[in-house]
Amino acid sequence: METCGRNRTALNKEELAKLVQGFDTQEILTSSGVTLAGNRYIYLSGTDRVIRAKLGKVGVHCMKTSQAVVVSLYEDPIQPQQAASVVEKLGDYLITCGY
Repeated sequence: METCGRNRTALNKEELAKLVQGFDTQEILTSSGVTLAGNRYIYLSGTDRVIRAKLGKVGVHCMKTSQAVVVSLYEDPIQPQQAASVVEKLGDYLITCGY
């Protein structure tokens, strides 16, 4: 089980499984959003490698690699483009390492 956010709320397996499934079937996320640690984020956009969502001042940027999913939560003053750059560079690095 992974942790999420400042208060270290646990992510459950069902949330993570739905997130991973959303990379291939984004209709799942467009209808019900992205849920992480019990918080439902509004799905903004995505591809087969990246998912973006937001809830108030908190944004979510996720990237799928060959063997992992990098999940980032950010809030003001971090801008979406900054979070995307960091997450996607980390994801690309993991891909080059075989992950």
